[in-house]
Amino acid sequence: MSDKIIYHLHAEVCKALAHGIRIEIIDLLNDDELGFKEIAIKTGVSKSSLSQHLSIMVEKGLLTQRKEGLNTYYKISTSKVSQACQLMREVLIEKLEKTKDLLHIL
Repeated sequence: MSDKIIYHLHAEVCKALAHGIRIEIIDLLNDDELGFKEIAIKTGVSKSSLSQHLSIMVEKGLLTQRKEGLNTYYKISTSKVSQACQLMREVLIEKLEKTKDLLHIL
């Protein structure tokens, strides 16, 4: 597979994560499989909006879903998704700390 294809696919996954609610969902699902209703309650997102976010994340392969009767359950497709989000969070925290230190010096 050419690098150009990988770059494009990488960008598509990043687009799927380019919303705060989706990052929050990854964080919520870090350790657990949760049902749609539980995710809705924990995020406070409307059902229609949450449905769209989850659909995008499933389509891009970030989450898997399982249906049991009328309920749908979601989990992270691979622990690497959580690791990638955690790594980005660490980068952001480092940046904020550097900015804080710079402001303190000024």
